[in-house]
Amino acid sequence: MLSAGLPQGTVPKLERPGPLRERVYEALLELITTRALRPGQHLVESELAGHLGVSRQPVREALQRLNTEGWVDLRPAQGAFVHEPTEEEADQLLTVRTLLEAEAARLAAANAGSAGIAALEELCARGESAVADGDVDLVVATNAAFHAKVMELAGNVVLAELAGRVDGRVRWYYTPVARQRGIRSWVEHRELIAAIAARDEVRAVAVMRAHTEHTRRTYHDRAPA
Repeated sequence: MLSAGLPQGTVPKLERPGPLRERVYEALLELITTRALRPGQHLVESELAGHLGVSRQPVREALQRLNTEGWVDLRPAQGAFVHEPTEEEADQLLTVRTLLEAEAARLAAANAGSAGIAALEELCARGESAVADGDVDLVVATNAAFHAKVMELAGNVVLAELAGRVDGRVRWYYTPVARQRGIRSWVEHRELIAAIAARDEVRAVAVMRAHTEHTRRTYHDRAPA
């Protein structure tokens, strides 16, 4: 077993053609946001290169970029480690997320049509099924897709761009509490769909604010890893 400690089947296949360093970066970012690579875990270039089937150079370049973006910490004479977020970092990110998501909910209530609402209902059913099956990875992915759909229905390109910048970190923080949030999260999603379908902008904002606040509190109250 390599010390990188990746669970069987978690290493994504790198697609080619395309800049290899970009593909390696995307693969490592996915492994970090899904917590296949855990906060604090030592990242050894040679072992990651072996997992991904590439040379060490694109791995080194990817780690440097991830360090710049705050996903990885490069420590002198020690190497690279997955960043361990502080409670303050998480709180700041999840607070900003609430602001963005609440505005998206308001705009979605004003703009969404029947097809968009049906898409939300389909995603919600998929998430409920994933919870019932205990498939945490699918729960997290479907939760992200649901919120992305609300953002799409809002119809504000700038808002969507800003939300896209924090989406990966939201997934990172949501993954360890997805099981604890469980079906309650999807009950809240159903409440949001109802508000959007009724074109009730005030209610949609209130539901989304409460929903994201529940996630923020759950993260802070989570059991130690």
